[in-house]
Amino acid sequence: METLEQIKKRIEAAVPGAKIDIVNNGSPSAQHSLKIDNEHARDVARFLRDDPALRFDFCSNVTGVDWLDRVIKKTVKTKQVVDGVEKDVDLTSEEKIPGYLEAVYHLFSIAHKHGPVIIRMQTGRANAQLSSLTPIWRSAELQEREIFDLYGIKFEGHPDLRRILMWDEFEDFPMRKDYRPPDDFEWEPTPHDDVLERAKQHYPARPTETELKPS
Repeated sequence: METLEQIKKRIEAAVPGAKIDIVNNGSPSAQHSLKIDNEHARDVARFLRDDPALRFDFCSNVTGVDWLDRVIKKTVKTKQVVDGVEKDVDLTSEEKIPGYLEAVYHLFSIAHKHGPVIIRMQTGRANAQLSSLTPIWRSAELQEREIFDLYGIKFEGHPDLRRILMWDEFEDFPMRKDYRPPDDFEWEPTPHDDVLERAKQHYPARPTETELKPS
């Protein structure tokens, strides 16, 4: 299989205007991925599926990811003159990254027996919307519905976008990291003390002994 860098260059040549970035994975798996822009996502996906040398004809998994606001510290080495002597100095800077949501797709080629290639798309949290890749890989249909249900990402062009795990009247998206479960009902099969205490805050106030005494 071609390297990600080679695939990136071929996508950019085949899909004019597409913005492709390689996202490095520092874990032992070293499964690096391609971040693709939402505007050209479907054209990029179609190229990955139909290109004779790639033929990524199977999407095995689609996952939602929630990234909260975070600060990344970067350290670079530089040379500075200290007391008339040139020394190596570590300079640390901080980069603030706003939170966002992602959809991550794992692609394989059954025809060529290679993969995976991982592609990802990002969207803001306030108005989360991405292009559906179900028209390219039908296996993404139920998994995009699950991401819509649990993370709130709307997939434009999905053939049947509706909740799949939660009921229709359910509010909010329970897999988002800022989600807080309601505390006005005993939602655990065996409620623990802290759950019961939170629930009691919503119980009707009981009259005191003085109020119960006949006047």
